[in-house]
Amino acid sequence: MRDESKSRAARSTLQSSLHYSRLYSSVELQLETDMIPAVVLMTLLWSTDLQAQSVSPPAEYSVRLVNGTTSCSGTVEVFYEGEWLGLCFRWWRMMRDAKIVCRELDCGNPVAESRGPLFVDGRRGVTMWRCRRDESSIRWCNIKGGPGVCDGGYYRHVTCSESVRLVGGAGLCSGRVEVKSNQSWASVCEADFDRQDAEVVCRDVGCGAPAALQGGLYGEGEGQTWDKEFQCKGKESLLLDCDTSDRENNTCLPGNAVGLTCSEPDDVRLVGGGSRCAGGVEWYDQGEWRTVGADDGDQRVVAAVVCRQLGCGSTVSVLPGNTTRGKNIICSGSESSLRDCYRMYDLLPGLTVICSDLLVQPDIYLTDPMGGVSRGHQGPEMFRGYNFTITCSTQPQYPGGSFLLTFTGSNRTQPAVNHSAAFLFPAADDSHQGNYSCVYDNYVFSHNFSSESELLSLTITASPLPAFIIRHVVVLLILLTSITTSYLYYKPTRRQKRVNRVSSMDLYVNAMEMVSLSSRAEAGPGEERAVQGTE
Repeated sequence: MRDESKSRAARSTLQSSLHYSRLYSSVELQLETDMIPAVVLMTLLWSTDLQAQSVSPPAEYSVRLVNGTTSCSGTVEVFYEGEWLGLCFRWWRMMRDAKIVCRELDCGNPVAESRGPLFVDGRRGVTMWRCRRDESSIRWCNIKGGPGVCDGGYYRHVTCSESVRLVGGAGLCSGRVEVKSNQSWASVCEADFDRQDAEVVCRDVGCGAPAALQGGLYGEGEGQTWDKEFQCKGKESLLLDCDTSDRENNTCLPGNAVGLTCSEPDDVRLVGGGSRCAGGVEWYDQGEWRTVGADDGDQRVVAAVVCRQLGCGSTVSVLPGNTTRGKNIICSGSESSLRDCYRMYDLLPGLTVICSDLLVQPDIYLTDPMGGVSRGHQGPEMFRGYNFTITCSTQPQYPGGSFLLTFTGSNRTQPAVNHSAAFLFPAADDSHQGNYSCVYDNYVFSHNFSSESELLSLTITASPLPAFIIRHVVVLLILLTSITTSYLYYKPTRRQKRVNRVSSMDLYVNAMEMVSLSSRAEAGPGEERAVQGTE
């Protein structure tokens, strides 16, 4: 019995041990199963932490463009104190400051800038000011950030060209042409670039028509030379839209890096003054023409920039504008266009600008009723002894005025009638040979203005036939035409025949008198006395 009892106790202990062993194994398995997601999560966190440590954060004051159509367009943001903040401007030099942003992003020229939405009061933002023109990074500007800094300010939207830029010029619309190739900029050889290519480049960088194209005009590039030749048709919007071909010659000699000067864009105009060089100042901004305003102390400086951009000479006067108020513009006076100036968002009265080149250039041309003029290599050639007329005319800008005809040894003045004046010369001789020009004078806007035409160079030559023969032929043709006209258009009665005979005789007498007067005008003083003695 004792042995059986011991055996039952041993089996019970073994069963109990197996039970606890199974229970422990089950619990251990359950624990391992439950710990799998935690281990995976810890592994992922550890991996993410390693990745975060391997990718360094952007440098302070780094710049990016967001929500744009390309990598070189969008709303400007600056990395400031560990986060990306919108950039606002209270003193915004329009395209000059936009150029700094484009340059820092390794994009091309600034093409456009515009105002974004208004900052929410109290929201964190970054503003910058006092940037110099040649800076390549906003780090060299004065920068301030934090909550409330941009209260009352606006986000800025900038568009830069992607594939082409102008480098080393005096303004945004001039410089050495460089094309982006494999993330680096390359200069273009003059032999691979023509006028149609220049038209596309000027359009691509947001400027006007090309004005000058020359190799070495803005120095040589430091990097490589573009290895293709452009085949632009001149109508493309972007240089990337043009076809290209392999260059015939892979070498580009020093001094042949093409330099390009484009005209300023047509984003400024003067309206209501009767001339493109007089009127109220308007500026094209965000799809519409807006009035430009300026403080009393800045008006003269702003006017000088406007006249310079329009190619209208210097400022003559600045008059009070209309009642419309416009964006406040502040210029230093050295800018080539209004978009290089500072723009404020307070409204000031508009201004009216009068520039020195108010009057358009008059026209000058020569006519003769007897067919004695021909076209030579140096200009018109007039046969000696023929009468001729030089006419000065101008566009109908302002009423009145006068024309001064200047030529070698003499000046003649006539009032402008219907915006023109005719100067008659009865018989050409050697004293009439030389250069002629018309000067139009007018008094408008309480100032005297003048404008001079191009030169007309007149040469006096001998007639291929004796003048008296040609004159008689002309008279006979006139008589023949008159007689033929009389017989074709009238049924002559006896009385009308008598009248016609008298009329024909009068025409003949008048024609002979014309011949006689013309002969005397052509003859010298001695010859004229001899003719009079003969008569």
